[in-house]
Amino acid sequence: MVAVYTQLLKEEYQAKLDPRGNSYIDFAVSGARRVETLLKDLLLYSRVSGAQTDEDEVVDAQEALKKALLNLEVAVGENGAKVDYSALPKVKVPEPHLIQLFQNLISNAIKYRRSEPPVVSISAERQGERWRFAVRDNGIGIETQYLTQIFGVFKRLHGRSYEGTGIGLAICQKIVDRNGGRIWVESEPGKGSTFFLTLRASD
Repeated sequence: MVAVYTQLLKEEYQAKLDPRGNSYIDFAVSGARRVETLLKDLLLYSRVSGAQTDEDEVVDAQEALKKALLNLEVAVGENGAKVDYSALPKVKVPEPHLIQLFQNLISNAIKYRRSEPPVVSISAERQGERWRFAVRDNGIGIETQYLTQIFGVFKRLHGRSYEGTGIGLAICQKIVDRNGGRIWVESEPGKGSTFFLTLRASD
């Protein structure tokens, strides 16, 4: 509501305000939008943390990935991104959680891109009772000292240079933890990142 009424204020009184006054209105709208995004992300984090779900639900990871890509269709198209994936297995994890995992990781790969179009590759390898998924990108990469802290709530490395609240990877961490798996990243600045996560096999 703050954003809507502030925008109405600008539309009706823009001609009567000097550039500084209009810039103040822009700051107010931008701030309200950031708070709205933050609240949505916090709500999602809370739902993932406390939701009562069937942790033994069997999901086709490939179908979950396709649904995540549908949600990201606009971002993929606008950035000329290419997402490749090999045959993915069935795993034990609630489907909404797996879709959210893929969506967050691919979204980050698109957001933290270099000048060339983003390329994301997703694969899975069987390791005992679990599948280890790998989500590789050709983005800007992450410096070694930040490889663990990026999974914390509100942990952002680039300030306002990139949009976001710093909760996306924390949500991924929470989902994988609830599944009894682990998530980590290997990266080199300027050469992209690979996020690994383990999920229980369906058999």
